[in-house]
Amino acid sequence: MDTVAMHIANGIVDGPVSALFAVFAAVALAFCVYKARADLDERLAPMAGLVAAFIFAVQMLNFQVLPGVSGHLLGGTLAVILAGPWVGALCVSTVLIVQCLLFADGGLTAIGLNITNMALIGTAAGYLLVAGLLRVLPKTPAGLGATALIASIISVTVASQGFVLEYALGGTTELSIPTISATMAGVHVLIGIGEGLIAATTVATVAKVRPDLVYALRRFRKPAAVEIGVPA
Repeated sequence: MDTVAMHIANGIVDGPVSALFAVFAAVALAFCVYKARADLDERLAPMAGLVAAFIFAVQMLNFQVLPGVSGHLLGGTLAVILAGPWVGALCVSTVLIVQCLLFADGGLTAIGLNITNMALIGTAAGYLLVAGLLRVLPKTPAGLGATALIASIISVTVASQGFVLEYALGGTTELSIPTISATMAGVHVLIGIGEGLIAATTVATVAKVRPDLVYALRRFRKPAAVEIGVPA
């Protein structure tokens, strides 16, 4: 394997496994569409468009991390913080489909694999981490930035292991699974750090200017305490 990157090309994973994950991705995205209908409002709809455009731009920047190893940013954690898990997954999926069809970035037969890893596993891991971290970190721009940094590093690494699972199920070449896993994890920890810094800066800036546009701050804000008077 000359290049280890998150986008999977045609032929790296065999047909039956690729088809299985294509069906899984289609069902999962249909569920996301159903759930996203409750979230979309006049604030979230334009934010979703901006998030998708931003992710499209950063994912087009492929860069070399190590000799023979390249990667790119994913944007899943940024998407869930600003647009929520359901809309965020749809934003990343839309970007992946456009990249595949118009720029041949990622194989057409591997679109289900790529959506599963980057749009589903990546955003799910990011959302769970954000939800947990914002229960202990302050819901301030600085706290949100720290949350984005930590969640990005971990979620990108977790998403990279989705490829390892898919390759273990249907890889078409004889490569050591532990070696692939370690290489993917090592590369994507570095990518996650870069993505985390970008995500932290972005969400902290938005939170300072328009905190009402940040999905995570609205979703995880604690309800105001109600004092109950005790009769004398």
